[in-house]
Amino acid sequence: MDLLFKNKKITGILSIVPQKVVSFEEEMANYNFSPAKSKKLALVMGYKQHRIALEHQTSADFCMHGLQYLFDNNFLNKDSIDALLFVSQSADYIMPPTSNVIQGHFDMKTDMVCMDINQGCAGFELGLIQAFMLLEQESINKVILLNADVLSHKVSKQDRNSFPLIGDAAAITIVEKSDDTIPIHVTLNMDGKGAFALRIPAGGARLPHSEETAKMVEDEAGNFRSLDNLVMEGDQVFNFVQREVPPMINHLLELTSKNVEDVDFFMFHQPNKFMLNKVADALKIPYEKMPANIVENFGNSSSVTVPLNITFNLGETLKSETKSICVAGFGVGLTWSSALMNIGNLDFCNIIEF
Repeated sequence: MDLLFKNKKITGILSIVPQKVVSFEEEMANYNFSPAKSKKLALVMGYKQHRIALEHQTSADFCMHGLQYLFDNNFLNKDSIDALLFVSQSADYIMPPTSNVIQGHFDMKTDMVCMDINQGCAGFELGLIQAFMLLEQESINKVILLNADVLSHKVSKQDRNSFPLIGDAAAITIVEKSDDTIPIHVTLNMDGKGAFALRIPAGGARLPHSEETAKMVEDEAGNFRSLDNLVMEGDQVFNFVQREVPPMINHLLELTSKNVEDVDFFMFHQPNKFMLNKVADALKIPYEKMPANIVENFGNSSSVTVPLNITFNLGETLKSETKSICVAGFGVGLTWSSALMNIGNLDFCNIIEF
């Protein structure tokens, strides 16, 4: 699906990461794998360290800490917010919506939209789509897009397929109306036939949490996890990304009559360094235009990886310059989406700790 928007812009991006830093070497003893093989895996996949939330910290906590920072530093006035979008797969509650909880915490105006969106790896792009659509309304001028996930609590520490790469984080993106008529092209694709390639089997209505679902079981590769833990079918995810992402980006470039050289940066979701570099190779994108350093520094924080990628690699640049940037997310769902837009002269583009 191809979508087209105009007169929209991003005016600020803030990433919020946990203070707790855990190195890969600290955790190697948890895996049923020799140290030599673990170190080789770390080199290929880009495992170095990741940011992990404390046991009591939730997705909403990171968002509220970030919003308070923006209010305190006069980057954002709460009365100017017309819509609050919370994109996550680790919401604080099944009910009520986390976006409403955040709205109530700050005593925001009632004349606004609050919306929870259950999306993961492509959640930044889907959040932007929803923000752009809301801004088509005359009464909506400013949308706050919250991307947050605290998934480390749902991943087995004895699962070398998933735990070394997982990271917790949140991001706040301000999206507003603009006089700029330069088109923003967006692509969106979904394939539920592959939905169970990334899943948490238990904990929902289909299979509620119980003593049985909490039992740890060893798989054929020597990983230990329970039905309450995240399961990633690595080969299926890898094949999906290599099969679908390069054609999606080529299609987006064709839509916009551009080539790789015309785009300043490709800021993509980062499942791991190996997978992302394979995508860059397929598209003939120089590595310096497609950074792959988020997992090794922060971990894979689902929909937060794209805004975190931007703030970490382009934070200072985008405060004073405008760049042509292609963003893309791909993974759980299965969902894959991309957008090409100008981003720059931002009011803020920072990373803070919580």
